[in-house]
Amino acid sequence: MAELITTDLVDLDLAGTGREEVTADLAGRLAAAGRVTDLDGFLADLRKREEQMPTGLEGGIGIPHARSAHVTEPTLAFGRSESGVDFGAADGPAHLIFLIAAPEGGGDEHMTILGSLARRLVHESFRQSLHAAPDADAVVELVRKEVLGQ
Repeated sequence: MAELITTDLVDLDLAGTGREEVTADLAGRLAAAGRVTDLDGFLADLRKREEQMPTGLEGGIGIPHARSAHVTEPTLAFGRSESGVDFGAADGPAHLIFLIAAPEGGGDEHMTILGSLARRLVHESFRQSLHAAPDADAVVELVRKEVLGQ
């Protein structure tokens, strides 16, 4: 099994300002890494999921996620946005965005990842570390340690 998150799945300077633009950017990284086989199909699944309920959390967090037949293995991508992106949280835009992609027929891995990630993100120190991370390596190391317990 491949690593859940790698440096090529991290963008510390997301250019987009809209939810669809940002998720497309992160999903494009998944496709480039061979973890998404059909980018348009995966984006359609993400949109469908986002329409059910917004994926913004308090504290400037966005966690778009979807199960999709176009995902080859559970994957986590991360993006940081200076301007912020509206993911529907009551307290405003998200500056830290995690995209969780899971295979359609997979087990509950993505829910386990989502739960673990959400539990860490309530801690200000974890969010601050993500904001301050100087490069993709630092983000990957932080997620592996704090979220995955590796």
